[in-house]
Amino acid sequence: MRKSIWMAILLAVTCSMGAAQAQIGQDLKNAGHDTADATKTAGHKTAQTTKHVAHSTAHTTSRAAKKTATGTRNVGRRVEDKPPVPNNPH
Repeated sequence: MRKSIWMAILLAVTCSMGAAQAQIGQDLKNAGHDTADATKTAGHKTAQTTKHVAHSTAHTTSRAAKKTATGTRNVGRRVEDKPPVPNNPH
């Protein structure tokens, strides 16, 4: 009788350990997939931000060049006593 109780307990412990190991394996797989998804998302957002910054920088540089050209032109006009040309903000 005692032997069969111990065997039943041993069997129950062994089965529960197998189930726990399967759950641990699944948790590790899920963690790996979550990490991969996070990496992809971060890479995508980095690429989008880089494109946005590059576009903004190009636009700002173009505006600065236009304003500088207008300012230079106005210096010449002031020397000639002509009215200045307004800056084009776009």
